[in-house]
Amino acid sequence: MSLYEDAVRVLTSWTATSDAAEVNRKRTLGLLADGPVAMTRAHRAGHVTASALIVDDAGRVLLCLHGRLGLWMQLGGHCEAGDETLAAAALREATEESGIDGLLLDPEPIDIDVHEVRCGAADGAPAGPSVHYDVRFLLRAPAGAVERVSAESAELGWFTTEALPSPLAAGVVQQIGPARARLDQM
Repeated sequence: MSLYEDAVRVLTSWTATSDAAEVNRKRTLGLLADGPVAMTRAHRAGHVTASALIVDDAGRVLLCLHGRLGLWMQLGGHCEAGDETLAAAALREATEESGIDGLLLDPEPIDIDVHEVRCGAADGAPAGPSVHYDVRFLLRAPAGAVERVSAESAELGWFTTEALPSPLAAGVVQQIGPARARLDQM
């Protein structure tokens, strides 16, 4: 199964965690009607991305201060040709950006957010307007995990959900409730 086929399968069968997530699930399936190109940056009208909210045993979330955007957000980003599933793409991105090995993946999405961005094309073209159809997953950090800042982040930090940092990217808060509910099942 290809990454594209996995995305269609996951989003067709997923029960959304909120009304907004359901609207975004349908919008993302509409984008995927354009075919496998919708998984890549080459699809300038928009493309599917994968991200993850990392939590620790104390219930804190790991957020990154995005180097280019200057906003605190979950870790994640563009899918790559070697990614076999959306969940694997989220795990790869979160591992690369957090420096934490051994993250425990919940393969069922917790949220989908659709937002406008400026991102570069895969061919290195300058950043231009596009839309990210971001499918979000939950990852649990192993006990004693120590994060390491990557080239994409200015800073990483653990935060309680009652004391999130500022400025916070739109869409971060909406995934906390579904993440907490899923933690109770893990």
